[in-house]
Amino acid sequence: MRKANKRITEFSLLVELLHRCHVGRLGTVGRDGWPMVKPLNFAWHEGRIYFHCAPEGEKLDEIRHEERVCFEADLPIAYVKGAPDNPCRAEYLYRSVIIRGRARLVTEAAEKVLALDALMKKYEPGASFAPYREEKLAITGIVRIDVEEMVGKEELGKGEIREKTLALLAGGGPLPVVLE
Repeated sequence: MRKANKRITEFSLLVELLHRCHVGRLGTVGRDGWPMVKPLNFAWHEGRIYFHCAPEGEKLDEIRHEERVCFEADLPIAYVKGAPDNPCRAEYLYRSVIIRGRARLVTEAAEKVLALDALMKKYEPGASFAPYREEKLAITGIVRIDVEEMVGKEELGKGEIREKTLALLAGGGPLPVVLE
């Protein structure tokens, strides 16, 4: 990373970011050599990324072709408005994480259930559900990304703006917001 001061070095912040972000983006390369990015819901569990998909399709075709993938998630925090006399004051504040790893289709029923439980816990915390039906498990694709490298980056502003940004993050309220 060119600007070391923007690097997130605390592993716990990266994990918190992965738990807080609702959408991630999977980067793959197809047989035709073209890269593809696909948004998806995901869960971080025990050092791995999990997502569900159809049992067949473009994502799985690309993963079968090349298991090395890139995964990105970002949290937009605030838009800082430009000033009439200083339009360059405008900026977008964020935290992001980029993961390189290897994607594999999960075939074992116990790991499928673990992944689905992690997804449900993330997107419907506190809810309880009946066990997954065997016929649904059989037709649900689950992909696990084994993480090999994880890098975080942030832009939180400077001075008073940075203090406001840190307060927004600590407050846990809805994001992004607009700052004057």
